[in-house]
Amino acid sequence: MTEYIVTGGRTLDGDAVDIEIRDGTIRRIAPAGEGDTEAFPADRRHDADGRLVTPPLIEPHVHLDATGTAGDPSWNESGTLAEGIEVWAAYKADITVDDIVDRATRTVEWYAANGVTRIRTHADTTEPSLTTVEALLELRDRVSDLVDLQVVAFPQDGLFTEEGNADLLREAVSMGVDVIGAIPHNEHTREDGVRSVQTVCDLAERHDLPLDLHIDETDDPGSRFTEVLASEALKRGIGDRTTASHTTAMHSYNNAYADKLISLLAESGVSVVTNPPDNSVLQGSYDDYPRRRGHTRIDELRAAGVTVGIGHDSVLDPWYHYGQADPLDAAFVLLHYAHMAGRDDVADLWTMLTEANADVFGVDEYGLVEGSAGSLVVYDSPDAFNALRTRAPRTLVLREGEPVARTAPATTTVRRDSGERPVDFHR
Repeated sequence: MTEYIVTGGRTLDGDAVDIEIRDGTIRRIAPAGEGDTEAFPADRRHDADGRLVTPPLIEPHVHLDATGTAGDPSWNESGTLAEGIEVWAAYKADITVDDIVDRATRTVEWYAANGVTRIRTHADTTEPSLTTVEALLELRDRVSDLVDLQVVAFPQDGLFTEEGNADLLREAVSMGVDVIGAIPHNEHTREDGVRSVQTVCDLAERHDLPLDLHIDETDDPGSRFTEVLASEALKRGIGDRTTASHTTAMHSYNNAYADKLISLLAESGVSVVTNPPDNSVLQGSYDDYPRRRGHTRIDELRAAGVTVGIGHDSVLDPWYHYGQADPLDAAFVLLHYAHMAGRDDVADLWTMLTEANADVFGVDEYGLVEGSAGSLVVYDSPDAFNALRTRAPRTLVLREGEPVARTAPATTTVRRDSGERPVDFHR
């Protein structure tokens, strides 16, 4: 049965609505109190009682092959990207399919509980047996009842740093991945970085697959591969299927060059994904004081019309030791890190979490609109501001009319001289 009604919800725009879902699709959105409640069985009704309701959340960038490995075999003590890669290299030497599937399944369940119904995960193709790819492709089938999973073939150590890495990437593509990636700033030379971008663009065109590159994830202002990707995408007409992830070197570019690059990205149609949890701790690690934030230029990119999504990137792995697979945590870090703490920034943050991430993922019909999939999230919060401020529990998560997660919010009390009373953390 794929029918459900949510009554008394409040949208991101503040409208009070009833949402009727039939055959897994939103068939009607009515003003609150006007929904046909009696047409739905009692166990297919949910009274949102004035709580925020949004479209389902989307995770556009995570590494599920490494999730849950933080501290094994060692902790990333320097907090750098380079040491994270070294720790991961030691772990993956003895990696197995069962190990990856077990850890990743748990994290996917966390994501689902937090309202995520679509996830794009990167799979390290420089692991010689391609166990990582095999495992995440198996995971894609195993968790299909919870989420739609896209697997990116990602050469973590670079395409040309070791003989055979490029062949491993091609083999991963033949195994049935959904997206092709690269990491040009991790190649040994500028020339090899450019060649890696061109190689994966050729491969993507040949196999009709999207691209998602880790690119310029460094504090080095001399790292300028995003321009190569945007130029290739523009010339080939594939910008709407191309994502530039991280682009943190943009923080350190001079303004004249940054303006040129942002204009090129806008013209090419390439999307950008920022990953606040990881880059808030990885970037600036080599700096004394003052320390750079090492963050991409979100405000300027969005003003130019570039789609900018928000990813979590890592959950309990060598690059980021924290996290519970909640996109609201990533947005909460971002609002501090990118100086987006103004009242008007709330709407922008939610647009990035919802519409922008849907664009990156390639979702055709998305949103709380009649005719779109009957998937939504109810938060234990009255509005978008408070949901973000408190990272509110998701009281209900629906996927195509079926409940996939529920959370019973905790009750907190304080004892005063006058007696015990409940605490409401909402404003």
